[in-house]
Amino acid sequence: MGAQLRVYKRRIQAVTATKKITKAMEMIAASRIVKAQRKVSASMPYATELTRAVTAVATGSNADHPLTTEVETPTRAAVLLVTSDRGLAGGYSSNAIKAAERLRERLASEGKEVDTYIVGRKGVAYYGFRERKVEESWTGFTDNPGYGDAKRIAAPLIAAIQKDTAEGGVDELHIVFTEFVSMMTQNAVDNRMLPLSLDEVAQESTRKGEILPLFEFEPSAEDVLDALLPRYVESRIYNALLQAAASEHAARRRAMKSATDNAGELIKSLSRLANAARQAEITQEISEIVGGASALADATAGSDK
Repeated sequence: MGAQLRVYKRRIQAVTATKKITKAMEMIAASRIVKAQRKVSASMPYATELTRAVTAVATGSNADHPLTTEVETPTRAAVLLVTSDRGLAGGYSSNAIKAAERLRERLASEGKEVDTYIVGRKGVAYYGFRERKVEESWTGFTDNPGYGDAKRIAAPLIAAIQKDTAEGGVDELHIVFTEFVSMMTQNAVDNRMLPLSLDEVAQESTRKGEILPLFEFEPSAEDVLDALLPRYVESRIYNALLQAAASEHAARRRAMKSATDNAGELIKSLSRLANAARQAEITQEISEIVGGASALADATAGSDK
């Protein structure tokens, strides 16, 4: 019985140590969410105004540019998948991967070949284990991305959209990431970055009561779009990376809180079992003492006769 009690005590000590770790990780993730949210909010005005400027240039000219021109029969698309570098975040990365798989199936059903680009070790490991081709991948910054990271990611995507499909280029750019809605809600979404849907932007501006600004183009609309193309793609990717980082921290905080609560419940359960084992051991010892005393009394009584 004593051995069983020692087993319970060792398990309680191990679970208590784990609980301390998960609680610390929960607090760290909670502190990082606030910083990530601030970065998301700070990046929104620039991205919004840049989109409006691109829309104004495109609607005010007849320029034939990959930023805004729809290909009549697109045959190839690039998909950028944003996952996490680290685990312990619940279903964060798996949900993004599932969204990318659904997008891939939809594009394939439309007769389009898909080139995959991945951010985060979890996505790289998923595709590597299944021996699927990945055009390029980036890791090491998913929990705290910078604008320089967005520029590095955007460079090969911009080069791909500017090439003809016969030379390895693509007709469309899509991005799959986890959108931060609130501390409790994060949704894996897929958005088409290019070509930019001017009708959707115009409808959104009308809904908000905004009026698209008028611009004069120097030296030409094509040159302006050439200058805006990398900025637009970089800003969209940067905003997606920031939202994904905030979502990752929120998912990790929630997962670690659940782990901490479960550890607390397990400690309570093990403590009850340990108490029951200790009570059984005490009861057995008392029974042995009483039995020994009774046997001694009987032996003494027999010798007196």
